[in-house]
Amino acid sequence: MVKRALRWREDACVLEGPDLVEAALAAGAELEALYLDGARSLDPRLDALAARARDAGVRVFALGPGVLERVADAVTPQGVLAAARLPVATLEAVRPGTVLVLCDLRDPGNVGTLVRTADATGAAGVVLCGPGVDPTNPKALRASAGSVFHVPVVVAELDEALADLRAKGARVLASVVRGGADPATSDLAGPSALVIGNEATGLEESVVARCDGSLTIPMAGRAESLNAAMAGAMLAYEAMVQRRHGRPPRTF
Repeated sequence: MVKRALRWREDACVLEGPDLVEAALAAGAELEALYLDGARSLDPRLDALAARARDAGVRVFALGPGVLERVADAVTPQGVLAAARLPVATLEAVRPGTVLVLCDLRDPGNVGTLVRTADATGAAGVVLCGPGVDPTNPKALRASAGSVFHVPVVVAELDEALADLRAKGARVLASVVRGGADPATSDLAGPSALVIGNEATGLEESVVARCDGSLTIPMAGRAESLNAAMAGAMLAYEAMVQRRHGRPPRTF
């Protein structure tokens, strides 16, 4: 697997599986090369993908038996991988709207899922802060299901990100386990930065203090908290519902 430092130094990442490669081609991403499992040379989907890549000017190589399995990150490779330019944006690319700010998330599956959620809910972008997961980690890319090519994904320092988002009119709201406002009765229709914390420890108090308010998802059962990706998804969908219906927050 290509390590983070090397990926960033070379300005490249690895896309694994036909779904992710197809999404990259559809988005016009810059692919350096496409590599196919030579043992699956008669697979019609891979043949079509190779033809599409060649039409886009991408170099295509067939690898010998077992080579793809040795270099791929996935436990069960899907017969194709591609080397691509890093799909990482800057804060300038994030328009005013709902933005997910991920502070020190460590699980690449959660990061990729939240990028996919941002895409599905029409969010303006995803900002990663702290020493957590690299958005070009192969697991994060797979979990994004191609959404990394549809929504701006930014790596930035927290203070820089919050200042930029506030300048775009966003309210900065921390997701906390207890003591925050109910998202359903909070105004999320306008620009907002929804700050999600580390899977194990949540947000540090110093981070919460830098926010304009906090949100707590109400729970009826005995679970202490939600998975970071689930919490972020619920907040993003609540914001989408409020934007779509253009109505004041609900009261119960």
